[in-house]
Amino acid sequence: MKMLVSFFNRLMQRYLPDPFLFVIILTFVVFGLGLIFTDSGPYQMAQHWGGGFWSLLTFSMQMVLVLVTGHVLASSNIFKKGLGALASLAKSPGQAIVIVTVVSMIASLINWGFGLVIGALFAKELAKKVQNVDYRLLIASAYGGFIVWHGGISGSIPLTIATEGHFSQDLIGIIPTEQTIFAGFNLLIILILLIVLPVVNRMMMPSKDQTVTVDPVLLEADVQAAAIEQGAMTPAEKLENSRIISLLIGIMGLVFLFYYFATNGFKLNLDIVNFLFLFLGILFHGTPKRFLDAVVNAVKGASGIIIQFPFYAGIMGMMTASGLAAVMSEGFVSISNEFTFPFFTFLSAGLVNFFVPSGGGQWAVQAPVMLDAAQTLGVSIPKTAMAVAWGDAWTNLIQPFWALPALAIAGLKAKDIMGYCVLMLVVSGVVISAGMLFF
Repeated sequence: MKMLVSFFNRLMQRYLPDPFLFVIILTFVVFGLGLIFTDSGPYQMAQHWGGGFWSLLTFSMQMVLVLVTGHVLASSNIFKKGLGALASLAKSPGQAIVIVTVVSMIASLINWGFGLVIGALFAKELAKKVQNVDYRLLIASAYGGFIVWHGGISGSIPLTIATEGHFSQDLIGIIPTEQTIFAGFNLLIILILLIVLPVVNRMMMPSKDQTVTVDPVLLEADVQAAAIEQGAMTPAEKLENSRIISLLIGIMGLVFLFYYFATNGFKLNLDIVNFLFLFLGILFHGTPKRFLDAVVNAVKGASGIIIQFPFYAGIMGMMTASGLAAVMSEGFVSISNEFTFPFFTFLSAGLVNFFVPSGGGQWAVQAPVMLDAAQTLGVSIPKTAMAVAWGDAWTNLIQPFWALPALAIAGLKAKDIMGYCVLMLVVSGVVISAGMLFF
């Protein structure tokens, strides 16, 4: 295992480009594939690319807020003490790796945005508490827990087909979550991953001479509350340092959250997670000034999301408008039978996810092909939907698109963790594939 880890780490350090260059290369690859496998010419592919370029603006802003509000919340004294207390449970590097993997997986099952941020923040706290733990593996383990999100209660595909009025309702009707998220085969895959992945991550620990640690001082947020003499404050400065203002607006936010959960139950989405993080951050920092200082510090890590997500939207535009995603899906369908169809659906979704890194967007592209084929072959529709969902989650492990928030929080580059993620991809792929074939 150590030899494999060393090999993949060297490979990624040497050949994996910066995530921005990665998305540029991916753009050229999809452009070329569209010319080869579809009827679109260069001019049409450029149109598809530009037409989709700004289609993820809302989602991009949501992801920026996931990063900023999560970072702000984590820099508050109350939250740091809470995560620090939990991190104190780990007494050795091995225990730290196992605990961060499990916590990240459980948080991702609740909500993918929640898991993505909490995992990285908890990993940083562990790095402060546990000596001689490899920081790269710690962050990779936190990010690796994200793999289970699409099998959890925030999975976009199972929730879509369980919702009245979804676009494929005329073909498959309404599929309740009892047949997808809470189906036996899905719960079994999750259970096995919860056991296997922490063990695998623990086995990937490098030897002491190859362990990369980080000075805990460098992990502390550099937010300093300015010391201002009370008597020297101007009226504006008194407002900026008023606890009452933060308390009032924070309570207002909590009242809305109480109303939301009372009305909708414990139904999390990205907007509610951001809303929760934002107003807890306001309350926990105590004054508007301390909160805004934390925001300024947090925004520094959001540049990758801001500049790269439009390029991924352009790739999605080429994949969908040219029909390239459908061509890929049909290729896997053509070699499938009743037994292998869920497995090849899973693989096709993993491939398409490289170019369409959005669960909802990927389902819109693949559903017409996969659902029609499933009905023709007599394969379970709920299992087909979950095969696409797991494929979408699977290759996120080596897709920098989703790693950007975690990397920004950790202060690492994609190539620092991707060697570990490759091995997690292989192991989890075997588990999920077995689930699609035999369970």
